[in-house]
Amino acid sequence: MLRPISTVPIFAVRGLLDGARSKGLATRVWLEQVLGQARISESLLHLEQSRVTVEQYIALFNAVKDSLDDECLGYLPGRPLRRGSFVLTVRSTLGARTLAAAARRMAEAFGLLQDDVRLVPIQDGALCGIALEMRVPSHAHADFLHGLLLRVFWRLLVWLHGGRLVPCGFDFAFDEPAHAAGYSRIFTGTLRFGQARSAVWFDGQAFVQPMRRDTAALDAFVRATPDNLVGPHLHHGRMSKSASVRAFLQQSCPEWPDLTATAERLRISASALQRHLATEGKSFQMLKDELRRDMAIVRLTSTDVSLAALAADLGFSDSTAFQRAFKSWTGSTPGVYRAQSR
Repeated sequence: MLRPISTVPIFAVRGLLDGARSKGLATRVWLEQVLGQARISESLLHLEQSRVTVEQYIALFNAVKDSLDDECLGYLPGRPLRRGSFVLTVRSTLGARTLAAAARRMAEAFGLLQDDVRLVPIQDGALCGIALEMRVPSHAHADFLHGLLLRVFWRLLVWLHGGRLVPCGFDFAFDEPAHAAGYSRIFTGTLRFGQARSAVWFDGQAFVQPMRRDTAALDAFVRATPDNLVGPHLHHGRMSKSASVRAFLQQSCPEWPDLTATAERLRISASALQRHLATEGKSFQMLKDELRRDMAIVRLTSTDVSLAALAADLGFSDSTAFQRAFKSWTGSTPGVYRAQSR
């Protein structure tokens, strides 16, 4: 099976650096070091619509985390969250009988490691979840810090449950950011901004079910960290229609089948596929263009393929049409983007 091709917007890349910048730790030498380890050109940070690969994003997270010895990347004003803290937190859940008990253990363990933020199990009617209680005032980069912590603990709960736990929604204790459209590509369910505290909500029935994880499963989980915790996408046990469409189109490249052919391959009518995609906030053309954008970025930045050959592989009639589309996706022509990325 082909490895999915995906990219991350540059605002998320800047977020990995802003904690160190706010503390005055992002010296010129430090910035060159961490960007170099991730093979990210600094010039991309100044292109508003640029993107990097998921592999580069994870590499940069690791570089920043390791250089600061802080899994919160310098965002917390007090003591750092030392490397291994997230793994230690999930280890504390071994032996818990239910997901609710695991969530309580996770909150207690995290409380021993950190002073500036508490992890709190919460319940509201039929919904259960976890919330962040910040013990220090929110700062300019609260959106990234809250998003990072929610993503980590949400995925820990999903893994503890068995991989099929889908959030009902997320609350965010900050106003809707300029890049809020990107949140729906990371967080699922109903997203509410400007709330009293940041939280993730699940169907409460999942929290009374028995735990199914053991030490062997935990060891496998640890080997996949941090990609499984901080990567931009989390695939649940069952692939979404959007993911299925992207996977089929990637596998079919360079033929690029249309909506009807794709629906037939997925054993669903074209109209039903369109309805499913609409519920996920997508359309067939949007998915096709996002995949072509990601494939173009990966190949432009990692190979010397000609623009004409790349245009043909991506299903464009000629190089001019490809260059026009690429500029609409990234704000830059393919040639300039390739030069900037290197």
